[in-house]
Amino acid sequence: MVAYRPKVPSLLWRVRELEAQPHSIVAYAREYPPGHLVERHHHERAQLIYASKGIMRVDTPRGIWVLPPMRAIWVPPEVEHEIRTQSTVCLRTLLIRPGLRTSLPRDCCVVDVSLLLRELILRTVALGQTEPPSTPSVHLVEVILDEIKEVKALPLHIPMPSDARALKICHGILENPADGRTCSQWGTSVGASARTLERLFQKETTINFSSWRRHVRLLAALTRLAEGAPVATVALDLGYESPSAFTAMFKRTLGRPPSEFFRNQQLTNETTAIAS
Repeated sequence: MVAYRPKVPSLLWRVRELEAQPHSIVAYAREYPPGHLVERHHHERAQLIYASKGIMRVDTPRGIWVLPPMRAIWVPPEVEHEIRTQSTVCLRTLLIRPGLRTSLPRDCCVVDVSLLLRELILRTVALGQTEPPSTPSVHLVEVILDEIKEVKALPLHIPMPSDARALKICHGILENPADGRTCSQWGTSVGASARTLERLFQKETTINFSSWRRHVRLLAALTRLAEGAPVATVALDLGYESPSAFTAMFKRTLGRPPSEFFRNQQLTNETTAIAS
């Protein structure tokens, strides 16, 4: 009998080889073109996926995360996920053996990356690309884990419902975030009352319909802004009354205006020579 071997892209087989190593932390670097899909998969180790350049979207059964440049996403062990690039993306990924720290995040989250954590990630990736590959010292591993423990989660998550009617609405809004139909108008198209839909959104995503759509628009705006689109254009294209209203919402949600949120992107044009 021939053993069944699941169809896994070659990159994932390489990652599986890395995961099998005895080291506490292993790392790799990759670059992907716009529109690339890393199909749904999972890892035995936790991942800290750092985007030094570009925008990507990470989908899991529990929701969608949008990862702007200079941020990272934490993916716990065994969480199924797929990655879609929305521009050229430079990834630097740490694979962390389970059980090293109980204080590490238990759920997926997008986090700010401090300058120290950024340098630790790049150092670990560089060590793995020496010949023969070097491994991080115990001290380096401990500093990395301390930094991850202190990272601040950003509200860049779109929770997804399971109900077919609500899910149909969600996919429609994801395709066109500027769609201004009310919950009642959407209800007519999916065969449910506004009250039923509001109850479903609150129960299955923990936020109401208006908040959910606002979140989708914010994450769509992040993608456009990271690509260099003017704030005024993004705001009006996504259905905001004015650029100032959009900027106020952006600052209220993410703690800083768009100009400051992307400032660190200009501080680094990290050497892509270590990429592949």
